[in-house]
Amino acid sequence: ALSLIDDEIRQEFINPKLNDDQRKQLSARRDKQSDLLNSAEEKWNDAWAEYFKAKGYSVVKVNSKKGGGIKSIHGVIQEACKEKIERDRKRGILNRPVRAMVVGIPNVGKSTFINSLAGKAAAKTGNKPGVTKGKQWIRLNKNVELLDTPGILWPKFEDQSVGLKLAF
Repeated sequence: ALSLIDDEIRQEFINPKLNDDQRKQLSARRDKQSDLLNSAEEKWNDAWAEYFKAKGYSVVKVNSKKGGGIKSIHGVIQEACKEKIERDRKRGILNRPVRAMVVGIPNVGKSTFINSLAGKAAAKTGNKPGVTKGKQWIRLNKNVELLDTPGILWPKFEDQSVGLKLAF
């Protein structure tokens, strides 16, 4: 799974159920700021990247709107799935595309990320939550297919302040 996390997100917004259910997860951090990030913001992003790396995730900081960091995603996907690809080869299954779903909270930029990775408008986007109504497979190339999903929230917040932070 490719899990998109907004650069303004806090740790409590990461779905605890998703982390338990996913064996290998790629965390892509979307950068909504301008290209001229000040050093404090960049250090904050680097600290979050290190946090996720320490948890065993592959981390790529990307800017989906401007394409920054997008080229490195294919390599990270191939690296994360190399065991499965090798297992398929041993079984005689060649050229099977890696299939991954793109998940995140509503309006984090999942479809924008897919469009940037695909290099075209493959998924409908909008500046409000709820544009993606259902699941949709998008073939990036012969090696990778991504499942665009609607935004997901877990059913219960342990702390009421989490809901308030999401609302505002």
